[in-house]
Amino acid sequence: MRSKCFLAAAFGLITMIVSVRAQAPQASRERAWRGVGPQPCMGPPTVGYYKCSPAPEAVAVRAGRLFDSKTGRMLTKQLVLIQGDRIMDLGSEGQVRIPAGTRVIDLSQATVLPGMIDAHTHMFNNRSQTLTADNSMLIAVSNVQTNLLAGFTAARDMSTHGNGYGDVLIRDAINEGRLDGPRYQVATLGIVWGPRPPNPASPDDPLANTVVRSVDDARAAVQAQVKGGADWIKLYPAGAYSFTPAGEAKYVVTYPLPVLQALIDETHRLGRKAGCHVYGGEGLQNAITAGCDTIEHAFGLTQAQANTMVQKGLYYDPTFIRYTIPAMDDNDAKNTGGKYRMIPIFEKAVSMAAATKGLKILVGSGVDSDPFPHGIQALEFEWLVKRAGMTPAAAIQAGTMTNAQMMGWQDRVGSIDKGKYADMIAVSGDPLADITELQRIKFVMKGGKVIKNDLATGATISSSSSSR
Repeated sequence: MRSKCFLAAAFGLITMIVSVRAQAPQASRERAWRGVGPQPCMGPPTVGYYKCSPAPEAVAVRAGRLFDSKTGRMLTKQLVLIQGDRIMDLGSEGQVRIPAGTRVIDLSQATVLPGMIDAHTHMFNNRSQTLTADNSMLIAVSNVQTNLLAGFTAARDMSTHGNGYGDVLIRDAINEGRLDGPRYQVATLGIVWGPRPPNPASPDDPLANTVVRSVDDARAAVQAQVKGGADWIKLYPAGAYSFTPAGEAKYVVTYPLPVLQALIDETHRLGRKAGCHVYGGEGLQNAITAGCDTIEHAFGLTQAQANTMVQKGLYYDPTFIRYTIPAMDDNDAKNTGGKYRMIPIFEKAVSMAAATKGLKILVGSGVDSDPFPHGIQALEFEWLVKRAGMTPAAAIQAGTMTNAQMMGWQDRVGSIDKGKYADMIAVSGDPLADITELQRIKFVMKGGKVIKNDLATGATISSSSSSR
């Protein structure tokens, strides 16, 4: 009897302690601050206290020109009203009233656009023995800040280059307001095909990627990465390319089709999407057959494959700049004695894709510091216009609306619309007349917060000066 009473009392004490600990974070937020400075904000236990974001304010943006990414048209003399991080109203200057007390940002001599979205970045450099984890994280932080200043207010990061789940940490820090950077969806490690049995002399590196060797491995790998925080699953259905003596491009196939199908099916079952790094050949066809949500690169894309992608609603992300750099020609010259080149094959594929009705083209840079420095990826728009034949309006729509749809964020970003995040950029000229204007971003706002302002002026509207 005494032991039962003791157990009951002990159980009650443990329950009380658990309850108190569960309530402690909330209680610590509510009690009077006893530390340095004003009451801070509190993140997860591993984060601790940090300076709170400023209180939401009312802002009006006067836009001399405003690109409507839904229609592809340029509007003039527009007003955008913002409260906190959201757009509350917009329309022509004669239709929208600026409430008293609203801070006005004057971009009446500029072109305002929705924040650009990069569909394929690598915030981390390739990990090496000489690049420590600390330095790698510092470089990644610098890269995401650089991308935001370049006008990319959202992005999809497509593997961490040997840095494990580091992209999850950066994504979460941005979401918590502890770091300025684009709104990210991340793909963590990526999943690759490995030899069976494993080679003891070359063990798998758990930071570099997840290695699979069977259908069961495939499902388990997807589950592990989703549990680790992945928004996307990065897959590699085909490896390197080469040329035959006759000049025909050949591509290495990696996963057997049943393994690839299991990877994609498990990804979809868990409510995520898959992006497939693939150059061409059988691996490219397998990725399309298995229903990979985004086809990345695809040097050897054919018209028949593009048509199938339209039917299946798959997206094409060429990362055009990244694979038309001089180093591509240098590599081909070395391997073929100067006889054959991949760049013309790739250019033909991208031009064909751009001309294929209904094919959803993404704007993704593949930016990865070496050989593509962060912050200059708006070059991708120029390449799509001048070398693939897209109109400037279509290219900008691809890099805003289409990218947002691919990410499932069409209700929050991709256009300047009521209820969406106040993610906007501005340039001095007209990018419909000169697409290179996007390489000279003068103003960046993310979630109503001005990140960069090289041209706007403004004031606060008083009650006597508020107008329509």
